[in-house]
Amino acid sequence: MSQAPTKAFASQADLEAKKITFEQLSAHCWAYTAEGDPNSGVIIGDQYIMVSDATATPAMARDLIAKIRTVSSKPIKYVLLTHYHAVRVLGASAYVAEGATEVIASRGTYELIVERGAQDMQSEIERFPRLFQGRESIPGLTWPTMVIGDGNPGRQGSLTVDLGGVKVQIWHPGAGHTRGDTIAWVEEEKVLFSGDLVEYEAGVYTGDAQLEEWPATLEALRALKAQAIVPGRGEAMKGAAQVDKALDYTLRWVTTLFQCGKEAAAKGMDLKAAMAHTRQRMDPLFGHVFIYEHCLPFDVSRAYDEARGIKNPRIWTAERDQEMWAALQA
Repeated sequence: MSQAPTKAFASQADLEAKKITFEQLSAHCWAYTAEGDPNSGVIIGDQYIMVSDATATPAMARDLIAKIRTVSSKPIKYVLLTHYHAVRVLGASAYVAEGATEVIASRGTYELIVERGAQDMQSEIERFPRLFQGRESIPGLTWPTMVIGDGNPGRQGSLTVDLGGVKVQIWHPGAGHTRGDTIAWVEEEKVLFSGDLVEYEAGVYTGDAQLEEWPATLEALRALKAQAIVPGRGEAMKGAAQVDKALDYTLRWVTTLFQCGKEAAAKGMDLKAAMAHTRQRMDPLFGHVFIYEHCLPFDVSRAYDEARGIKNPRIWTAERDQEMWAALQA
């Protein structure tokens, strides 16, 4: 029997409210950011509005809707799920109540919801309660109404949505944060909505990642030469140099983490030793950023698994969360 955890997850003690920023990046593109909490993006056309990432609960989504209504009365028609994690998708019903008719996701994201959506929902709510304020308003899992692509990376099978005066390209650039990551790209204005494929000055959660493939996906995003980016967490970045800074930050996290995982696996370390080994490298680089302590146990677990040949990430359940945490505290 595993030893009971001696302390709570770092995220369970994270109760401080974050400052919300709603800022315009270009003629049609806006960023909704929250000091390291999950971001959302908004694209406002002459006819319709698209929201990229729906927030964790309908109650929280209503705050974003209120921000949108300070600048536009156009109908919110589209919601994009950049990937499947509960903290990104469970607020979608609030937009449907506002009249949204299309909830868009990639084939890979749809498959992940089928495979592990229910377990992920329970796991995330229990490990990070602050991010699920008003969770009693969640009606259940969020299911896309429109599934795009065949699971292969690239623009084949992409979708272009015309919001009136602005077109949004949606496609799966490659695996990384999950195997189904999807972006929104406003080419005319050079604004990229990356979801959790890119972060800046915040923890990069990799518990369901494809670490080996992620760097190539980041380079595919770099090739777009965006002039602004709304990352999954962290401030919106403006200007080509700042966009590169966010890409480089994420690349450094992913490659450092995976290298540590490979070294730990090669030396036959157990998970607790792998964590200590990884901390020696990661703490000096990233120990100061938002939700670092929350992400690192899940990240080390995934890096260690992938380094040992587990290609498809094991499903996180509330029970597995506790088992992992107990192994690190033993």
